Amino acid sequence: MLIEADRSHANNNDERVALLTPEIQVIIRKLERKRTPAEQKIADDYSPVLRIDPPKIKEIMSPEEIATYDGLLERQRALTKPPELPSHWIVEEDSALLKEKTYVLTSGDPSKPEKDKPVEPGFPFQPEDVDFRDGRREGFVDWLTAPDNPLLARVAVNRIWQWHFGEGLQKTASDFGFLGGRPSNQKLLDYLAAEFVSHDYSMKWLHRLLVTSDTYKIASQADPRYLAANQKIDPANTYLWHFRLKRLEAEPLWDSILYSAGELNLAVGGKSFQLVRADSKQSIFLPRDGTFETQSTRRGIYIARGFIPSTDVMSNFLQTFDVDDGRTPCPLRAQTITAPQALFSMNDEMIENATGQLADRVLNESSGDIREAAQRMFRETIGRPASGADLDRALSYVGDDPGKLKGLAWLLFNLDEFIFVK
Repeated sequence: MLIEADRSHANNNDERVALLTPEIQVIIRKLERKRTPAEQKIADDYSPVLRIDPPKIKEIMSPEEIATYDGLLERQRALTKPPELPSHWIVEEDSALLKEKTYVLTSGDPSKPEKDKPVEPGFPFQPEDVDFRDGRREGFVDWLTAPDNPLLARVAVNRIWQWHFGEGLQKTASDFGFLGGRPSNQKLLDYLAAEFVSHDYSMKWLHRLLVTSDTYKIASQADPRYLAANQKIDPANTYLWHFRLKRLEAEPLWDSILYSAGELNLAVGGKSFQLVRADSKQSIFLPRDGTFETQSTRRGIYIARGFIPSTDVMSNFLQTFDVDDGRTPCPLRAQTITAPQALFSMNDEMIENATGQLADRVLNESSGDIREAAQRMFRETIGRPASGADLDRALSYVGDDPGKLKGLAWLLFNLDEFIFVK
C-alpha cells in the first residue's frame, strides 16, 4: 500500500522535473552530497516549485486515481502504531562546535591556538573530494567504506582471518605500514579484500567462506608422509600445511565448563558480573550504581574486566588465561601455556563443582547405566563419541562405582582435547 503511494508520488515528481530545462534536471537528479554549493542553491530555489503538497495533489488526479488514493489513505489510517523501539545512547556531532574554526596547536594546549594558522577538517591519506557537508564523521565513514578504498577491507579481512586461523596473513594486525612487514600471501589478502567489498562488506559471507574452505578443514596433526619435507620448507607453518593448534580463550573455556555441567545461562544482554570467591576475605570493589552483578553462571563474555587503580577488576581466572585489562591495545591475545592454567583445571572450585554436576546429570539421563553415562560424558565435554579404547579405559577406572564418574569428568576436563581447538 505504502509502496503504491510512494510510486505515485515519485511519478508526479518526475513529471514536474521533466518540465525543467535539461541543465536544471541534471542538478535536481544529482544526489545532494554530490552537488557543488552553487548547484545546491539552485536545487533549493526550485524546491518550492517541485514540492507536491498533499492537500493539492487531488487537483491533478483523475476521479479513478482519487478513489484509489482515498482508499489507500483509509488503509493507512487503519494501521496500528508499532511499539516504540528500545532507546540507545549514540554519539552525535555538536553542530555548534563544528561551526567554530580550528587552529594549529603547536604546544598541544587547546587554550593557546595559533590563530594565524587555521586548518580545515581532514585525515591522513584522504582524497581531494571528501565531502564534509553532512558532518565530519559521515565524510570520514563514506571515504572509509568507499569501494575504491582498499585499506579498511584489507585490515578487516586480516582480522577475521586471524580470528579463525590464529595468525593473520599480515602478522601485525594493527600495522600495515612499511615497518609492519609484508603479508605472507599478498595475492590472497587482496583477493579476499576485493571480494569482501563486492559482497557489501558482509562479515557473515566472509566467515562462511573461511570456515568452509579446505584450509580451515585440515587437521592440526600433520600428515606423516609430508611432515619432514614441510618442516624443512616452512617450519613456522606460515602457509598452513596443518592447522595451528589453538588453546581456548578464557570466555569459551568458561562457557564450555558450565555447558558441560548443564549450568550455563544463555540469556543475552544485561549487566556484567564479578567473579567473587565465596571464601574471599578481600574487599571487592562493586560500584554503588549496581554496574556489576555478583558471581553468575552466565556466559563468559559478561565477566567484568578492565583496570581500576584502586582494585583488581580483572579476576584471577581472566588473567590466568591471558585476557588483557584494556590499558593498551590488544590486536591479538597471547596464547600461553602456564602452570597456573593447569592448576586451575585440576584444583579450582569451579572444576570441582562442574565435575560433580556433570557426573550426576549424565548418570540420571542414562537411567543409571554407567556405560551409557561414560559415553554421554565424552560427547558433552570433548564433542565426540568415545572410541573403543577410550571407553575401555574409562570403564576400567569407573567399574561398577557411579561415584567414580566424577573422577572421569575431572579427567576429561583436563584433557588437551577439552582445552585446545585441534
